[in-house]
Amino acid sequence: MPVSPHHRDEGVRREAVRRLMFLEQRDSLHADHIRTVAEAFDVNPRTVNRWLDNARAHGHYTPHQRSSFTLTQPMRDAVARSCGNMAAAHRELAEDGHLGSKPISYATFYRAVTEHYSPGFLAGLRGGERARRAFDIHFNRPPGHRNEAWEADHVEASVWVNVAGHRRKPWITWFVDCATDVICGLCISAQFPSRENVLIAARAALQRGGDFGPFGGVPTLVRVDGGKDFLCQSVEAALGVFGVRRIDLPPDSPWLKGTVEAVNRAIKTMRFPSLPGYTEAPRTSRRTRIDPDEHLLTYEAFVRIVTDWVHDWNHNHVLAGRQRTPSQLWHDDLTPIYDVDPTELHTYTLEPLKRPLTINDDGVHWDKRHYIAPFMQGRKGEKVLLRYMPHHYRQVELYKAKDGTYLGPAILQNAATDEDRRETRRVAERDANRLRTALKRAERQRQERFEADTVPTHPRPVADLTTEQAAHLLDGRRDEERAREARPDLAPLPEPSASWEPSADSQTPLDPTPTSDAPTDVPLPPLPAPSPSWLQTDSAPPTPEKAPDDHD
Repeated sequence: MPVSPHHRDEGVRREAVRRLMFLEQRDSLHADHIRTVAEAFDVNPRTVNRWLDNARAHGHYTPHQRSSFTLTQPMRDAVARSCGNMAAAHRELAEDGHLGSKPISYATFYRAVTEHYSPGFLAGLRGGERARRAFDIHFNRPPGHRNEAWEADHVEASVWVNVAGHRRKPWITWFVDCATDVICGLCISAQFPSRENVLIAARAALQRGGDFGPFGGVPTLVRVDGGKDFLCQSVEAALGVFGVRRIDLPPDSPWLKGTVEAVNRAIKTMRFPSLPGYTEAPRTSRRTRIDPDEHLLTYEAFVRIVTDWVHDWNHNHVLAGRQRTPSQLWHDDLTPIYDVDPTELHTYTLEPLKRPLTINDDGVHWDKRHYIAPFMQGRKGEKVLLRYMPHHYRQVELYKAKDGTYLGPAILQNAATDEDRRETRRVAERDANRLRTALKRAERQRQERFEADTVPTHPRPVADLTTEQAAHLLDGRRDEERAREARPDLAPLPEPSASWEPSADSQTPLDPTPTSDAPTDVPLPPLPAPSPSWLQTDSAPPTPEKAPDDHD
């Protein structure tokens, strides 16, 4: 017979006895009532009668309470000094005589300690604050919408990897969307991460359509832990450019960024155990040594495996409790996404050098390094500005110091490949060919060419222009000369008087066609200059004299 859930509930027992006393006062109490209550509490009917006798004696039911043992302050101090070891604390108290005249047993002391302290507090006495937090409970944040909040974190891979002949455990830095659990961007490094990893991962997360699919954009806020690489000014400035708030969480508080912590646990349990060099594999009782012939993954293979897992997580992994993949959750959310222009991000996440540098004959010198690029051909002596990624000095970005125009990337001379050297030489050859073409064209234009003849005659220059082209060129030059000679600010033209009217002769259109009798090659005399008195009156300008006619 199952035990009744109210067997030890004194409150319910008190109400049951009160109900029986009410029936007894109305002379309605029968044996069936007592038997029914006894069956409900899984006790003998005689026990219920004893409850009734207790109520009749005290006026209400008052169960007998056994005397219980409580801890004293010296006992609590002994438990704390022994780091939660109750057996050691009991022995210490017995030796010091703090258990009273009638020493209590270890079982009683153990029961008193466990009733006085919670399991989390006892775990904290044994293992510290981190052990105590394992017993805490936390509220769940509402899911929200995509790009409402991101979380960023570093995680150390529990896999040994062959990095240039050395055994190392890489680090992964990623940004995860809290609403959909989508991994928007990541960065992998072979050493302990720095602000460089954070900036590269942030750049990959903000740009959509790259290696991580259509996920990303600009979030509203980003939650980060108390690591100095996340709290540096470079990361704050990179996020603040787009108005993204950085929420700085207290250290050692993984429950405040549970989304990215869940992704950290997922890759450690889903992917790393099957890789060679797994560091958390079960060990035997024998002491194992490093096998010099152990086959480890190369760094390139490890990066490829992690990126493939991220793709599988975003598109194929079904989240527990949500019955959809992160990709489906992302596309089902219709929240607008703000995309940044990739062409405008060449300076994003790059730190500027405050002083300008000069392009020398062997490139740009900075911090005992020489950087060179094909676009530097012909720019020797020009001032440039330099931007660089922290801890990444193989390549820098250069800009004009005068107006900030982007020139392009420059690489270390020692790290230049054969293709880089060939491209630099090709640019120099193209400039030389362009200069040679321009000089030859100018030389041809300076030389005067003459027509070939078969009879004795005067040399005739070759006309390079047609008649229409020459007329158009002359008209343009005349207009330019008139514009240069016009000085309306010195002698403004007067307004016509009200009495002045155009004559009938002036309204008659002139026939531009010359007559057959009049010669057309006689030059006209120049117009006389206006008198000073005419400039100060409202009269019309003097009429020019008629040109002499050869027939007159």
